[in-house]
Amino acid sequence: MSRAPVTPQEGREKSDPYELATPIPWPVLGLAAAMVLFGIFYILAASTDSSVELGDRRTLEDLMPKAAQHASATGAVDGAAVFSTRCAACHQASGAGVPGVFPPLAKSEWVQGDATRLANIVLHGVQGSLTVGGNSFSGAMPAFKDQLDDATLAAVATYIRAQWGNEAAAVDAATVAAARAATSSRATPWNGDAELAVQK
Repeated sequence: MSRAPVTPQEGREKSDPYELATPIPWPVLGLAAAMVLFGIFYILAASTDSSVELGDRRTLEDLMPKAAQHASATGAVDGAAVFSTRCAACHQASGAGVPGVFPPLAKSEWVQGDATRLANIVLHGVQGSLTVGGNSFSGAMPAFKDQLDDATLAAVATYIRAQWGNEAAAVDAATVAAARAATSSRATPWNGDAELAVQK
């Protein structure tokens, strides 16, 4: 059977691509094998009893912030840490709050005013319109009475009364405990100015 003649169109076609029998060059394979053998030798020859003097010799006490060390040593609650985790998201780390929504704590008459009223605020929270520094805010503050104990609430109240230009006396746990007892039947947040403004 004779083969059909190749047409001019077929003559212009390129042959199909094909893969070489050894696509990875031998020098590359040799280098990879040498690296594997060196790695095995290094692992087997390395010493596992290195002197501890070469490591990081800092203790847990060295790594703790000074304020946390003091709080741990005295058994006191770190009000700054509580504020950072519970309050800063709304009132901001600067104490400036968010305009129209979350009131500032800096130079706030509510923060620097009566300690019992401040204790009531952190215990039960606030909703509705609240005026701070002549500006109205309509955000909602959650209650912390079921989340934080008296000492912790006193610590954070004391912290905010001494930050951002505030100069008010510390709040003790007894003040918070008394406020908690006096308002134990309350199940809702304070209604902003309408209820808090009358507290002295």
